[in-house]
Amino acid sequence: MVNSLRAAILIISDTASVTSESDKAGPLLAKVFSEDGNKAWDVEELCIVPDDVSKIQDVIQSWCDEAQYVNLIVTSGGTGFAQKDHTPEAIGPLIDRHAPGLVPVAGVRKNTLIVTLPGSPKGATENLQAILKLLPHACLQAAGGDSRSLHLGGVKKLEEEAGLSAKHPEALSHRHDHSHSHSHRHGSHDIPRAHTKPADRPSSNDPQAGPTRRYRESPYPMLPVAQAIDLILKHTPLPRPIQAIVDISLVGSVLAEDVAAREAVPAFRASIVDGYAIIVTKPKDSKGVFPVSSVSHAAPGQVESLQAGRVARITTGAPLPPGATSVVMVEDTLLRSMTDDGREENEIEILTNDVVPNENVREVGSDVRAGEVILETGEKITAVGGELGLLASVGRAEVTVFKKPVVGILSTGDEIIPHSRPGPLRHGEVRDSNRPTVMSAVKSWGYEVVDLGIASDTPGALETTLRSALRTVDVIITTGGVSMGELDLLKPTVERSLGGTIHFGRVAMKPGKPSTFATIPFKNNAGNDDVRLVFSLPGNPASAVVTLHLFVLPSLQAASGDKERGLPKVVVVLDEKVMCDEKRAEYQRGTVTAGTDGLLHAVTTGGQRSSRIGSLKAANALLCLPAGGGVVRAGEKIEALLMGQIGSGVI
Repeated sequence: MVNSLRAAILIISDTASVTSESDKAGPLLAKVFSEDGNKAWDVEELCIVPDDVSKIQDVIQSWCDEAQYVNLIVTSGGTGFAQKDHTPEAIGPLIDRHAPGLVPVAGVRKNTLIVTLPGSPKGATENLQAILKLLPHACLQAAGGDSRSLHLGGVKKLEEEAGLSAKHPEALSHRHDHSHSHSHRHGSHDIPRAHTKPADRPSSNDPQAGPTRRYRESPYPMLPVAQAIDLILKHTPLPRPIQAIVDISLVGSVLAEDVAAREAVPAFRASIVDGYAIIVTKPKDSKGVFPVSSVSHAAPGQVESLQAGRVARITTGAPLPPGATSVVMVEDTLLRSMTDDGREENEIEILTNDVVPNENVREVGSDVRAGEVILETGEKITAVGGELGLLASVGRAEVTVFKKPVVGILSTGDEIIPHSRPGPLRHGEVRDSNRPTVMSAVKSWGYEVVDLGIASDTPGALETTLRSALRTVDVIITTGGVSMGELDLLKPTVERSLGGTIHFGRVAMKPGKPSTFATIPFKNNAGNDDVRLVFSLPGNPASAVVTLHLFVLPSLQAASGDKERGLPKVVVVLDEKVMCDEKRAEYQRGTVTAGTDGLLHAVTTGGQRSSRIGSLKAANALLCLPAGGGVVRAGEKIEALLMGQIGSGVI
């Protein structure tokens, strides 16, 4: 065994970069090299830098790119998901060959192996102890050692050199468990890792194993649609109340408080017609000729008191003069005389004697009483405007609502190109129709959308994109990369690199069988436990849209405090014969119209192949067809899920 491998330790900490005495991890890691390293290591560098991308990269490049490069770089800190944690983003782009799944980020730059560890001194030392005896062999290979010579003697010799006895496999197993249980820790808290043991759940493909070792059949059980939705709702976080300004941005939000009126509406006695305010003290006392003493318009200001035997001209919504009891409609009057300048009314005649007290008067609080609950928790602010208008009418400038999740949309695949790229397609290229389609649907539901772009089919690229997204969005929707191909990396990246849990990876439906739902544990910037949801939808356009509506919408509604769950369901009359799938429930794209017979009628939009985006054109519904084979004949009734407005048709 070579005993002169050069190691370097990089501590990434804003605090320790200012006060080096506060660094506890560096000395402990150096001690691990000394005591547990089998005399194979010389720790030649120990450097502390703040959590700054450029400063981290400067040190890494200086250690890797010089003629006297180090064999191993171990970093500690900055691997969490807080906004200040930048280690994965700093080191990921520098790595030439990634080793996903070992630690948050690991791989080889030129001839140097780089391993990132948590910032917690305990987590960092335990991780290093778990893998240290295996690293000399990896470093020698990274430095260009001859593989044939290194592997002489087989696995047994390598185990002996690493201090791993084949007679005690439990020792290796123990190390492996430590590696996974501590490799995603940062500071004093646990961050993203799976919460189930591999033996207790299906596991995704290992991208490093190559196509010959990938699953030939999916390890994920096929769930019914209803069970998949139940799992999604079970793992959707509870809605979180926030304060929001009362303006048009409130549309689509759900109230998180009962809203009581702080003032009455109207706040004064107001006229409901244009006419004349009058004092009526007894029946049959309104007819006659009266001088016009004042004018009351619907504008703020003082209003003169009305004297008996006089009237005041008044407009709709204007306050009644003090003393007035009623309002006579202008239609029940005649002009009798004008002022000398001819510009104003002097006298008017009231033609009816039937005006009674309080006639045509809107009393104080007759619309809304002060203290009355005008909107309740769980009510939604709709685009119709009634709820927003009611809040504005009682002077509410802010209100407590449930925060709507921010949704990130990501397309995956080396073959995917931006839809707007000019020029013809190269062989194998596909324009990205999924991202704009999904973004428009989610935005139409009233949620903020973040465009995450296109991620390539490489583990490091996908992991970096997802790690960045975890800091900016609450829900990630991806399309593609969830089937059985060797480059379908979404599941292994979520499980192996991000410590997430895949709750289901197949659904008994058509289209959309490989739909996947996962959660990733997360520490927010306040240090509290949180979770991010990942919906990985199939890459075929029709499959993506169908599963978006079936699976993502109910979760977004639940997270926003909305009482609704999914698309509205209606019963329709099918106007054509449709075949049913033998094994899977099917959701065919269709058009629903209102017939003159008072019923809703439906037809499909034509060919229903999952890749056919044209099946979505003019579709306003998903027609729900049961499994079991057979035929649904024209004239029979089925259920449909409405995606859009119902048009009218001549039936």
